[in-house]
Amino acid sequence: MEIEKLKKISESLIDPFFDIGYKAKKMSEDGLKISIKIDNSPVTNGDIFVDNALRKNIQDITPDIPIVSEETVNLKKPNLHKNFWLIDPIDGTKQYMTQKDEYTLNASLILNSKPVIGIIYAPAKKRMFFSYGKGYAFEVDESKKENILNCKKKTNVNNILGISYTKSPSENILSIFKKHKVANFSKMSSSLKFCVIAAGEFDIYTCEPRAYEWDIAAGHAIVTHAGGIFTTQDGNEVIYGKKNYKNPSLLVKRSINLKV
Repeated sequence: MEIEKLKKISESLIDPFFDIGYKAKKMSEDGLKISIKIDNSPVTNGDIFVDNALRKNIQDITPDIPIVSEETVNLKKPNLHKNFWLIDPIDGTKQYMTQKDEYTLNASLILNSKPVIGIIYAPAKKRMFFSYGKGYAFEVDESKKENILNCKKKTNVNNILGISYTKSPSENILSIFKKHKVANFSKMSSSLKFCVIAAGEFDIYTCEPRAYEWDIAAGHAIVTHAGGIFTTQDGNEVIYGKKNYKNPSLLVKRSINLKV
């Protein structure tokens, strides 16, 4: 798909993301209805609202491309598509339920098993990120002012900052941090972690195999389009549309040399 087509698709979704995110935030403030899914994870009426709204807007724009969403996927049915959308309506549901500010809305277009569009919105932080190709990664505010994301370090060059999804990382994670001379690390549970690496606010994130493709695809697009590195811990390519949608280990870096 040509870059101009990808640009048009991604930019067509910015306003819907702002609108849907605003409504989701209001639902959280007003009080959510919570139920437990078959995998024992929580889901709210806000998750379902966002799922329905995102799928409708995406289907209107790209009616011929199938959509795989966390809230509607059948994990017993293998994915047979190489081209499809991956949606995580709300990443960080527990944050969303408790009115904390890291939860995000996510969508990524996958072509030939690789993410070519990424859109992530953190309504409570009023931060919107999107990308549609190498060198075309942006943070945009509600006035539509765009700031280019290029992974350029915004913190002290002598202070390498890591991100972990837990406050108590494994010995493997700690060893990777040590290898990269990480001075401090912060816990961040949603896909916002990928955006702040693309923005140059943090330097590195790594994890063992966990979660699903819809949790990482949009962030993968944004980081790599901003010039960052997104691989497995072994340095292998991360691809999408796997039989069970499960993620491999991840190693996400702002650049090869984290001091630059």
